[in-house]
Amino acid sequence: MSNDLLYTVPEAAELLKVNNNKVYELFKAGLLTPLKLGRYKVPRSELIRFIETYKGKDLNDLKNIKDIEF
Repeated sequence: MSNDLLYTVPEAAELLKVNNNKVYELFKAGLLTPLKLGRYKVPRSELIRFIETYKGKDLNDLKNIKDIEF
């Protein structure tokens, strides 16, 4: 992860290895909090918080988040 303070939706999607639509779904679900400066931006600290909070979780269904089972 670079040291940029803010990431655009496409940049955040690239860092999370998902598509742009998934980032917007995370916004709508309240799991990732953006700010709006012209367009939506995601603070670096928010991406780190998201990853730390949801590591080990299955986020395929955002309405039914569960632990990853191996």
